[in-house]
Amino acid sequence: MDRQFDRRQFLAFSMAVLLARPALASGDVIEVHKSPTCGCCGMWIEHLRANGFDVKVHDTTASRANFGVPQALGSCHTARVGGYLVEGHVPARDIQRLLRERPTAAGLAVPGMRQGSPGMETGVKDSYEVLLFQPNGHYVVFQRYGAR
Repeated sequence: MDRQFDRRQFLAFSMAVLLARPALASGDVIEVHKSPTCGCCGMWIEHLRANGFDVKVHDTTASRANFGVPQALGSCHTARVGGYLVEGHVPARDIQRLLRERPTAAGLAVPGMRQGSPGMETGVKDSYEVLLFQPNGHYVVFQRYGAR
């Protein structure tokens, strides 16, 4: 009987540990392509690391168009993770949700340089949307931040 009790405790503890971990797929590394001189990109990378991502950084001048991000959704850096593209200052929790839900899409984007988004913390908080986009440029709102 004591043995069963120990097994239940172990299973309960194991589940608690697994549920507490960030929702990342096993082996997913987020590869960030950014300008070597961009400070906000570095701050976004730190945000990703603080939220459990394994980040590989590529200092490059490669264009987001090379990766298939529609020009209208552009920002200052492009990342790839789990078969998706991530453009701009997308919060880590939205990337985690993307990897958990695995929708049919090219990726996520926060177009422009939205104040208050991860890596753009200046004291000003713009409202902004995280967009789930398709290869053809069509998109839907994935998440909203701030008042709209």
